[in-house]
Amino acid sequence: MKSNLVPALILIVLGALLLANNLVPEFRIWAVLIDWWPLALIVLGVSMLFRRS
Repeated sequence: MKSNLVPALILIVLGALLLANNLVPEFRIWAVLIDWWPLALIVLGVSMLFRRS
């Protein structure tokens, strides 16, 4: 169950960003993704560390 948590959260956040991009024209998803993609890598790495221990 725990191994499915990170991919599920990533899909939920990505879906929310895409929905906000469609509903709010002033919201620029690509600007947000360009600024925040390193955080996704950090979260993924930390989750992998905790999954191994």
